Amino acid sequence: MIVVVLAVILAAIATWYRITHDRRSVGGGGGMALSREIPGEDDSLRVEVLNASSATGMARAATWRLRDHGIDVVYFGSDTAAALDSTEVLVRRGELAAGEKVRRALGLGLVRVAPEPARLVDVTVRLGRDARGTLVGDP
Repeated sequence: MIVVVLAVILAAIATWYRITHDRRSVGGGGGMALSREIPGEDDSLRVEVLNASSATGMARAATWRLRDHGIDVVYFGSDTAAALDSTEVLVRRGELAAGEKVRRALGLGLVRVAPEPARLVDVTVRLGRDARGTLVGDP
């Protein structure tokens, strides 16, 4: 009797293990398919924010604003190139719509395509002096 109970328990554990660890059942197929996708992963943007103005704290303020709009900022810091008067939103990978989404969230910037796949981001924001008037007052 104990042997039968142990056999049933082991069979149940083996079945559970196969269902939860079988790669063929993940995300498709039939039965108890488990989804291992990260919610929003398909439509997420990876953005870097660079302060190309002389004002302090602008990259951090822009990062907070973008994150409040659900945009994933993976890096922010200073841009050592020449200071900009106007903010640039540079699309590094993907469609122009990605840059437009970032521009709308920021409330400023000129969007243009400037592919640079080595940067490993979808969009680069180079904040110009014009950002100070828009981002001042953000936390």
